[in-house]
Amino acid sequence: MALDFLVLRHLRVARARVMRRIHNVSARDRSPVRTTYGVRMVPEWSDKTFAYCYYGTYGPYLADLIEAIDRPFVFLDVGANQGLFSLLAARNPHCRRAVALEPVAATYQALCANIAANRLEDRVVAVQCALSDRTGSGTMTVSASHSGVATLGGHLADASGERSEPVRLTRLDDLDPSLFSGLPIFAKVDVEGHETVALHELTGSAQADRLMAVFFELDERWTDAEAVLDRLRGAGLDEFHTYGRGRHYDVLASRRTPAATAGRSA
Repeated sequence: MALDFLVLRHLRVARARVMRRIHNVSARDRSPVRTTYGVRMVPEWSDKTFAYCYYGTYGPYLADLIEAIDRPFVFLDVGANQGLFSLLAARNPHCRRAVALEPVAATYQALCANIAANRLEDRVVAVQCALSDRTGSGTMTVSASHSGVATLGGHLADASGERSEPVRLTRLDDLDPSLFSGLPIFAKVDVEGHETVALHELTGSAQADRLMAVFFELDERWTDAEAVLDRLRGAGLDEFHTYGRGRHYDVLASRRTPAATAGRSA
């Protein structure tokens, strides 16, 4: 299964790169297009992340997990980028709200445009901020050609074509708690090297016992995998499923017992 995952991912990435070059011919057309995942997005053909959304490069794994949730929940999208998974969550009738956190100004504007393109303003709340262990300001490294590699970490600071951008940071407990409605939370975390901080903030917040599952990207080149998994175990998220193999992969952390809901102790 792990080998199939990697082969299919590499094929999808290669296809996206080729098709992105083809579509650059019509790059001026800004009309929303329907992606492989079924949601509509405003085209950003020069951006690899958009191409991956359009051609299904991320695979069906997270999309299928979100679609299968069969009880009321809130989707927390940490590092929402252009909003693909928030839009998919909002299509699940059991999703009461998707809270999409995206700090980079241009990417946040694309996120808002995609929410509007799918007429989901009443179900998806976009917040221009990065989840961190403090509330204030920070500096993010941003790529001109791949919005998905924007990071608060320093590992891309010297890469060609990167620039720095000031962003707003927030602790989870400094967000309006009514966004979560006291419901179980399915969180997606994709923050390019800031996972340790973001996951510590999630599991240490007032919403921690409401986490039903956390799906996150993990790259062992700059993240201590065992420390992250130990932290999740300590928060009751002690079942793990890995997608991919090697040093860069995705993890689903879930709990054996149901997450807390409204009316139960926090």
